[in-house]
Amino acid sequence: MTPLRISNRDARKLWLSAQGLIATPTGRLDVMSIVRKLGFVQLDTIQVVSRAHHHILWSRNQNYREHLLDKVMTKDRALFEHFTHDASVLPMEYLPMWKRQFRRKKEMIERSDWYSSRLDDQGCAQIMDRIRQEGPLSTHAFDTKIEGEKEMWARPPHKLALDYLWYSGELATCHRKNFTKYYDLAERVFPEDVRVKEHEDEVQVDWLCRSALDRLGFGSLGEVQRFWDAVDLAEVKAWAENSSWSLVPVEVETADGNLLGALAPPDIEERIEQAVEPTSRLRILNPFDPVIRNRTRLSRLFGFDYRVEMFVPAAKRVWGYYVYPILEGNRFVGRIEVKADRSEGQLNVMNVWQEPKVKWTENRAAKLEAELVRFARLASVDTVNWACSPIEAG
Repeated sequence: MTPLRISNRDARKLWLSAQGLIATPTGRLDVMSIVRKLGFVQLDTIQVVSRAHHHILWSRNQNYREHLLDKVMTKDRALFEHFTHDASVLPMEYLPMWKRQFRRKKEMIERSDWYSSRLDDQGCAQIMDRIRQEGPLSTHAFDTKIEGEKEMWARPPHKLALDYLWYSGELATCHRKNFTKYYDLAERVFPEDVRVKEHEDEVQVDWLCRSALDRLGFGSLGEVQRFWDAVDLAEVKAWAENSSWSLVPVEVETADGNLLGALAPPDIEERIEQAVEPTSRLRILNPFDPVIRNRTRLSRLFGFDYRVEMFVPAAKRVWGYYVYPILEGNRFVGRIEVKADRSEGQLNVMNVWQEPKVKWTENRAAKLEAELVRFARLASVDTVNWACSPIEAG
């Protein structure tokens, strides 16, 4: 079958559309609709302006505010927390398709010498008993200590046990306070209708691969595997070879004009025909946004090279500790370093850079100013303070 060629312009539109960044981020807010479209939302502890999960949701609808995620997760029980490529929240109705991942994570830990040699069955049972009797507990409710020589990344026995029980699905995140996780028995968190539903592994693998490719729009087998990080590459290859879904081979044009082979869903031609031009609004995206997270895909499609530098020693950083990509339409036009000072009620602009070959116009500068005002509202601050010189138009 001759591969379908997808132009770089169409590829960008398909990817931005699949990830909810094609339309102006306004209108009626439906948090669950956004999460379902994305598949999951990554959680992150770092708060420079707003934590990544809040920022990602806000980028899709700027009526979003930080308290709303907690409502749908802890009050509505519409989301559950577990591990994709990182800690994330997923729609609760996906739980039956995630049970295999509980088992995979449990087995990975048990195969790890570092973990298994430190896990204590009796300690795990005691933790389960305490939570069963006392209700949701955080790590602060336990005080076991590391014995012997401390190693890098070493964790006390109770934290290892809580991790193990959480990864295996025996415990679940009940709620968070100031981002501290509280654990409860899974049967007290997961609604019974999804908790008791069972699917064969083959059904779960098929769902994971299909739903990944659907949200990618097009992708390599490796990109399908990495989307949820809940299947192995060999399983993705076997799925692609035997899938009842009529996968379409495609050639995707990169930003530099090369062609890359990939697969696409059966309706790819219809998607291309129906794809609309992205909003011209300028958007400040989070470093962990789904469109940014896969740096290789980002570079190939948009010619935008980006890396996170919060874990890079200050002297070796190219840009800064927490720098946000700036998206306008279907291209990245710059990056900006901003920080919220909530005690002073202001958003501080530390640095801003335009991308090479991007002409900075007065219109673009005005768009950035407007986005900064909107971004400030997410952090509940009301003033934008320029601690650096803005980019000069011209």
